[in-house]
Amino acid sequence: MQTPAAPVVLKKFLQLPYEELEALNLEAAQAAASLPAAELEKKHRAYLLKEKRLKAVTLCFSDIEGRFHMLDYDKQFFLRAADNLTFDGSSIRGFSAQRESDLRLDIDWGSVFWLPSDVFGPGKVIIFSTVLNRDKTLYESDFRARLAGLAREMKKTRGLSAELAAEVEGFVVNGLNAEQNYDQTRGFDLISTGGYYHSLPLDRLKMFIDAAAEAQRAMGFRNEKDHPEVAPSQFELNFSHADVVRACDMIQLYKLVCRQVAANMGMTATFLPKPVAGVNGSGMHLNISFFKDGRNIFHDKKGEDGLSSAAWDAVSRLLNHAQELSLMLNPSVNAYRRLDPHFEAPNQIKVSSVDRGSMIRIPAGNERSARLEIRSVGPDANPYLAAYALLHTMLKGEPLTKDESKRDRVRYLPGNIYDAIRIFRGSDFIKAAMGAASHEKYLGHKQAAADRSPKELGTIVKSAEVLFHHEVTNQMLWHKF
Repeated sequence: MQTPAAPVVLKKFLQLPYEELEALNLEAAQAAASLPAAELEKKHRAYLLKEKRLKAVTLCFSDIEGRFHMLDYDKQFFLRAADNLTFDGSSIRGFSAQRESDLRLDIDWGSVFWLPSDVFGPGKVIIFSTVLNRDKTLYESDFRARLAGLAREMKKTRGLSAELAAEVEGFVVNGLNAEQNYDQTRGFDLISTGGYYHSLPLDRLKMFIDAAAEAQRAMGFRNEKDHPEVAPSQFELNFSHADVVRACDMIQLYKLVCRQVAANMGMTATFLPKPVAGVNGSGMHLNISFFKDGRNIFHDKKGEDGLSSAAWDAVSRLLNHAQELSLMLNPSVNAYRRLDPHFEAPNQIKVSSVDRGSMIRIPAGNERSARLEIRSVGPDANPYLAAYALLHTMLKGEPLTKDESKRDRVRYLPGNIYDAIRIFRGSDFIKAAMGAASHEKYLGHKQAAADRSPKELGTIVKSAEVLFHHEVTNQMLWHKF
């Protein structure tokens, strides 16, 4: 009897074990921190040319609201045309002006990530890019590039570098595309009734957390702890700090990985700040510290709460501009449901080492970990814009002045998006920080979202605040306006 021939393997695209992926990604991160741009390009070009199992290079960028966009380029074409990659900006909401139809992508060779093939498909790497105008000048509304420029300015003029760590919470709900199919009479179908740190080892929430955390570790995130959060079906996966731009890159990839892992399991991962009324919402706490000559300048063991005068100066500037910052840190109608004091919401414009209702918290720290935790940021904020706004304020904002003739009264963040829009519109400080064109564009998007939603939040999450949310992918719906 003739033995049947073994099937011919037609596709040999790159699929690496998680251990190898982690080693590659950690080595790439180390190279990005130590090599100049020209050497990084030479190094990664040589790898791409040599590795025959790679079929595509995924380039990614974020628009002004923080939506994550990706384009796959054939590897050979990418290597030939890397200095002349273009896309049609007028087709993307957030790049909507007709004059922005021809935009360019400039490669950030220090941002290469190797991808788990079971999440992203085989044979791909992903690289972050900078958006340029047709004439190769910087596109004003690319806040990743604006953040990188601010970081360079900090280093050049003050000798400072900013480190950031993010705590991004989300919910996992039943069904694919649960946001696009949202019905306010039914709400979201939660997958778990567990609570903080509590979940059976093989229930669906824990299996989701394990799968997402494994993928992120393989991508060099250096995860620290992964667990269910306070609300039912809620999760938080903590990864290590990094320089401010890379940390924001990891936030975007974190959310992408969580969404795809959930989809692979027939579920939806949502980063709506308050997808379910009556339970805790989701935040994106940003932990920021400044370093100079390798020393954390926010630490002073003799200072109040272990913080230095430089840290307290940054706190003062943030508190003074808190209301103006709110629309960038809480950018959606739904975000203002989360700022509810009944659910540990950080809606008070104050700083505290213990009160989790404070906008800024001072975690217990030492000479390495002393930091400011900005708790009021929603998980749907554009991380680059949020970090840019916070750093700009910490460096260039006006300090809070105290009127000794008046007794202290607690101030609060805006309670709805309409108040946040009004304050944002009238802020010359924010307009100057963003640039007039970006300020106007962002304001227009936020006003449109507000106008399409009921003005009163009420006690149930409305369909409009989900379906018109900037992170909910629904191109057909947006084209109706």
